[in-house]
Amino acid sequence: MKSMRLGMGALVAAGFLLALSGAATADTRQALSAESVLETIKKRGELRVGLSTFVPWAMRDKNGELIGFEIDVAKKLAEDMGVGIDFVPTAWDGIIPALLAGKFDAIISGMSITAQRNLTVNFTHPYANTGYILMASTTRADEKGLKTLEDFNQAGITIATRRATTGAEAMKRNFPKAKLIYFDDDTLAYQEAANGNVDGVSSTPPKAAFEVEKRGDALRVVSPKLMSPTREAFAVRKGDPDVLNFFNNWIQEKHASGWLKERHDYWFTTRDWADMVDTGE
Repeated sequence: MKSMRLGMGALVAAGFLLALSGAATADTRQALSAESVLETIKKRGELRVGLSTFVPWAMRDKNGELIGFEIDVAKKLAEDMGVGIDFVPTAWDGIIPALLAGKFDAIISGMSITAQRNLTVNFTHPYANTGYILMASTTRADEKGLKTLEDFNQAGITIATRRATTGAEAMKRNFPKAKLIYFDDDTLAYQEAANGNVDGVSSTPPKAAFEVEKRGDALRVVSPKLMSPTREAFAVRKGDPDVLNFFNNWIQEKHASGWLKERHDYWFTTRDWADMVDTGE
């Protein structure tokens, strides 16, 4: 009988501890939810987005306003959240440190998912896919007889690329024998190739079409084959499941509705927007 009473006491105590544990877990969850960037955005009434300019992701039009696929995505996201939008242009090689420092709520800037980046930030589900191609300096290619991708993978070949990008990694992986020349602004990289100062430049297909349209025959595509296909996603600070959950569900819904495809097709497969872009000329 005494043993039974002890057993019942142990069960009651265990139940009490479980109740305390459950309450503590609920409190922890509520605290985490209250501290989420999602709550900060709602209270502030504004979504702050970090980005860098890449054609056709984000560009300046002739009035100095930001346009592009990324801009459409971020504006639609803010609209669906019922808040305003604030774009925070940031140098690409410092964009992740700026996110971690709280300069903005998320990176929405055509950032490709990589294992190295994922050690520092969390990524949402992909909302776009792209990859890289190689453009040649027409003058240098004609002088050296460079016709195929294999021709560019040799000593003495120079390829311009933007620093700290997956494009740079694609060039390094596919042309290990060539010398890479790094630029903080990809406009300068294309200019160097167009001027015949380097043999090639990394590019995305839409940017390549834009550059050919802008510079005429000074540049040409070596091959339309995509090298190192990538998946692009929003980047957020770690330890915030609520904002990650919301962004993931939003992306899935926009995929399902066809909105993301429609916007992606406009910016990546048409040239309807080309005349709006400020080319600096």
